[in-house]
Amino acid sequence: MEDLTGKTAFVTGGANGIGFAMAKAFLGAGMRVVIADVDEKALAAAAAELKGSNTEVMAVQLDVTDRDQFKAVADQVESEFGYVDVLCNNAGVYRGGTIDKVTYEDWDWVMGVNVGGVVNGVQTFVERMKARGNGGHIVNTASMAGMTTSPGLGVYNASKFAVVGMSESMQGDLADAGIGVSVLCPGMVRTRILDSERTRPSELAPDADGAEDAAQEHNALMQMAMGSGIGADEVGEMVLHGVKNNELYLFPHPEMKEATAARFSHILEAFGEADPERLKAQEEFMSGLMKD
Repeated sequence: MEDLTGKTAFVTGGANGIGFAMAKAFLGAGMRVVIADVDEKALAAAAAELKGSNTEVMAVQLDVTDRDQFKAVADQVESEFGYVDVLCNNAGVYRGGTIDKVTYEDWDWVMGVNVGGVVNGVQTFVERMKARGNGGHIVNTASMAGMTTSPGLGVYNASKFAVVGMSESMQGDLADAGIGVSVLCPGMVRTRILDSERTRPSELAPDADGAEDAAQEHNALMQMAMGSGIGADEVGEMVLHGVKNNELYLFPHPEMKEATAARFSHILEAFGEADPERLKAQEEFMSGLMKD
């Protein structure tokens, strides 16, 4: 999608951090932008900051885990602002703590937003994009936590690995419809992600001894690491470039390449040698399928 002028982008988690940076980058490219966020106060402030004489911005309150609300918002956007060409499933939350300390509520909250929010965005907009026949692009925000792992990030890792896998599969599924897919995998970015608890529903508050202490202990370590993070605007510009050039992987932190390579190398070393006869039989089977 090299020419984005006049097209519409829809960004979840658009009132803060990377989502807000995406919105600014898209506006700079001449797009109309819809920012959606669960935080109404932050949403109002973001909309006020983005609006100007030469911009078209629409702000909508949205809980990405609410499928009925997602559909209603999509209908509202199409009615008032036009069809969505670029969908950014960016909304996400963070919860740290070792796997023996996290709770069912932690799992339900993180997976509901980080995975369910992407699922709901895709389910809501893909058929609308296909029906128009003009293609489009989808950006799913994962994380380097979807490529590498570390202690204390089990829940977050699980959610972000899911987004990476989903995005890789989607690329092949949607190519014939002219819908590109990118998966954004940042490392530390100076955002409010570590303050995610501010939007956590009360019904999903953790209810277990030690869960909060474990989370806060890990959060303190992450806060120190955040000091070395990059600015969100840099990531927003990378997303814009990725959409224009239909890039699947967006990695704003090249310094993470070595850690990722080490993980992949470890995986490859775990494979044994393939049995020649079994390999030949599999190749013949796949060849027969393709002929059929």
